[in-house]
Amino acid sequence: MRLLPMSPDKPWRSIKAQWKKDAESVGEDFSTFSTGSYAAFDALTKDGDNPSLYYLSDGEKIHAACQVSRLMMSKFPTPILRTRFVVVSPLYDLGVMDAGQYAQTMVALFCGIVWLSRDTLSAGHIRFFLKSPGDAQFFAALRAVTELSPFSAFTIDGALIECSLKGAEVPEAMEMA
Repeated sequence: MRLLPMSPDKPWRSIKAQWKKDAESVGEDFSTFSTGSYAAFDALTKDGDNPSLYYLSDGEKIHAACQVSRLMMSKFPTPILRTRFVVVSPLYDLGVMDAGQYAQTMVALFCGIVWLSRDTLSAGHIRFFLKSPGDAQFFAALRAVTELSPFSAFTIDGALIECSLKGAEVPEAMEMA
């Protein structure tokens, strides 16, 4: 699976259209199902395409979407990537996909964020807001800091993962003003 930015080629409305078909394929009324869970994205995309929105795709289906922001926070010396408003396809919420597939999707989404922090959106720290505190179990093993771990620190508090990347020196020219 790949984490890709939403663009004119794959806007939020086309993702919602796919997810509407997914929900209706199992007899769910999408208009009532999506009322709360997609409201944040509806608001974020109201003024057109938003480059801070990303989606996770296997090439055929969209499995998840989230907002990713690169910003400075006083507690970190370099920019961070903050991921929030994680939403998944109704196939996960409605039980078509099992818990193992859901875990794989959440881990793939997190891995995509780590990749973004090392490449496109250079950042030394990540704040990843999970869908619920129960999702923390999928990441518990990452708390063990080992020589091969890409993290110098990794904590999970409730539904928030905070981690610092080893060797994540961000050149001063790339730092935000």
